[in-house]
Amino acid sequence: MTVTGSILLVDDEAKIRNALAQALREDGHEVTATESPREAQRLLGRRVFDVLLVDNLMPELTGLDLIRELLASTAESDRPQILLMTAHATVESAIEAMKLGALDYLQKPFDIDELLVVVNRALDHQRLRTQHRYLLSERAEEFNHYGIVGRSRGMQEVIKTAEVVAKSKSTVLITGETGTGKEMVARAIHYHSAQREMPLIKVNCAAIPENLLESELFGHVRGAFTGAATSKKGKFALADGGTIFLDEIGTMSPSLQAKLLRVLQEREFEPLGSERSQKVDVRVIAATNRDLRAMVTDGRFQEDLYYRLNVIPIQIPPLRERRDDIPVLVDHFIQKHAQRAGKRIDGIEPHVLEALQAADWPGNVRELENTVERAVVLSPNSLISPEVVRLLGVSSSPPAGLPSLNLRQNLDWAERETVRRALETSSGVKKDAAETMGISQRALSYYLAKHRIE
Repeated sequence: MTVTGSILLVDDEAKIRNALAQALREDGHEVTATESPREAQRLLGRRVFDVLLVDNLMPELTGLDLIRELLASTAESDRPQILLMTAHATVESAIEAMKLGALDYLQKPFDIDELLVVVNRALDHQRLRTQHRYLLSERAEEFNHYGIVGRSRGMQEVIKTAEVVAKSKSTVLITGETGTGKEMVARAIHYHSAQREMPLIKVNCAAIPENLLESELFGHVRGAFTGAATSKKGKFALADGGTIFLDEIGTMSPSLQAKLLRVLQEREFEPLGSERSQKVDVRVIAATNRDLRAMVTDGRFQEDLYYRLNVIPIQIPPLRERRDDIPVLVDHFIQKHAQRAGKRIDGIEPHVLEALQAADWPGNVRELENTVERAVVLSPNSLISPEVVRLLGVSSSPPAGLPSLNLRQNLDWAERETVRRALETSSGVKKDAAETMGISQRALSYYLAKHRIE
C-alpha cells in the first residue's frame, strides 16, 4: 500500500522539476515545487513537509548547503526526510549527504519507478518517526498526569487529590465550570488506579434524551419498548470491573436519580424490561458544572444521591482564578496544534501572552485551546503576533472592521475572513491560497466546507 505525503521538490531545471512533480502527484502525493533554494527555505520555515527532494547543484545554493542550513535552523521533529538528487554523484558527496542527515540519494538520470520507490520508503520512515514521537508524547503525557497542565497551587491540589483517590475505589464528584477539564481529571484517576486495564466508559448525561438515557445506562431486553428488536447492554454493564464517568450528572431526571442511587447502594441494577437484577462492580466518577447542593435545597436533586456521589469531592478552579497556568497551557497548545496543522510556530510574542492572561475565559481551558488553535492556523509568521490576537477578538479593542460580536462569533468570522482573503489574493487557486495561509490543501478544504465558501 502506497503511503502518501507532502513533498517539497527543489530543482532549478524546469523540465525535470515539472516531470517529477507530475509523477509524484499522479502517485497521490501533495507536491510543492520550486526552482529556488531560498524559496524552499522560506517554505520550510512556514510549514512541515514529510519529504524534501532536492537537487545538489543549483545557482543560488547547493542542495548540501540547503540541508546544512535546514538542520541548523529546525528541530528534529519539524524536519522532513531528505533525499538528494545529483547528476554528479561521487562517493564523497553521497557520504556527505548521509552524514548531514539525508536518508538516501538519487543519481541523475533515474527512472520514475526508482524515484517512487525511494520516496515511498522515505514516507515510511517519516510515518514511523511520527508514530514514535506520538508514543513518546503519550508516555510523557502519562507522566504529566494524562494531559492535566497546570502549575498553580489550585491545580496542584487537584492533581494531588486525584493521585491519592486513584488508589481507592471510592465514588468521586468532580465539580467545576464548563471547560475546566473535569473529564481529564476523571481519566487521570482511572488510569492511575488498579483498574486501569479495565474499561473507562464515558456518558454525557446532558447529550442523551431523557427517554433514552435509562436504556443507555442500564441496557434493555428484547421487547422492552417499541423498536427494541434485540437486547442491549448498558454502559454500567460495559464498565463492569472498571470505571463509569457520568458527566453533567445534574441534568439527570428524578426517576433516573433514584435508579442510580440503587446502583451506588446495592451495586446492582435491572435492565429496562427485565425482572432480574444484575450485579456490577464499577467505580462511579460523576461531574457537573451545576451547584448540586443548591439543587438539593430546591428539591431538584435527591439528597441521598448527592451524599453518595460526594464521597470524594474535587473542585477544579476556573481559569480566571489560576492565570499563572495560562503561559504553560498556551505553550502546550501551540506545540499540539502546530504539529496537527503541519506548521512551524516558534512561540508567541510577549504582548500576545499578556492579552491572553488578561482575558476572563468564560469557556475556561477549552476556550483558550480553541483560541490558540485558531491563532496557530491563521498566523502568517512563525511567531503569533498581537494582530492575530486582535483579529481573534481577545483584546479589549477589536480592530476596525471587526464586527461587534461575542468571542465565538469573532473566531468564526476571523477564520472565514482569512480564508476569503487568501482566496482573493490567489485568484481562487486553492494551492496558492493554502500556501499563503501556511496550511495544507487538506486543511484549506476543511475550512472551505466548514464556512460553506465556494
